[in-house]
Amino acid sequence: MVSYTKDEIITATDAVRNFSAVLKSISKKEKEKVVIVKNNNFEAVVISVDKYEKMEQAVEILENIYKKTKR
Repeated sequence: MVSYTKDEIITATDAVRNFSAVLKSISKKEKEKVVIVKNNNFEAVVISVDKYEKMEQAVEILENIYKKTKR
């Protein structure tokens, strides 16, 4: 399970009000991720494009490995 620190969690309202600051904290690598909470539920995670692309590549690699083992 992924864990989140208190400073990585913000409400949807705060995300809207401070969107520029949220993006800035991600792009300057002050925060690795920001979790957005709405109605007491984790709804979304904001991450950098670099991190997202690395995750996509990792998924593709794992899918290819899985396909090879299913043969």
